[in-house]
Amino acid sequence: MPVTESTPRRLVLKSGSTTLTLDKDVGKAILQRKLLFWGLKPLETALSDVTEVTVDTAVDRASGVEVCHAMLVMRTGAAWAFSAADKQDAQKNAAALREFLGLKS
Repeated sequence: MPVTESTPRRLVLKSGSTTLTLDKDVGKAILQRKLLFWGLKPLETALSDVTEVTVDTAVDRASGVEVCHAMLVMRTGAAWAFSAADKQDAQKNAAALREFLGLKS
């Protein structure tokens, strides 16, 4: 299960080498990623900039496998994709994110 920490003030989800942290104390969402052994520069945004959490589903053309992500959509139109093992996992992640942020489903 990707939810590694869930408190009223902080939510941390982990999927592979990607960690998504939502922290109400600092008012930020932080997406930390790694590429092989190197940590990439973390992405940060204010929690108030997140307007919507959706589930994005696509089919890989080469293998035909369904790929699912929980998407955090910002006011600017930018979005962060948080990968999931399957559609049910992506829906669980999206529900946890919506509940923490107080967004409608």
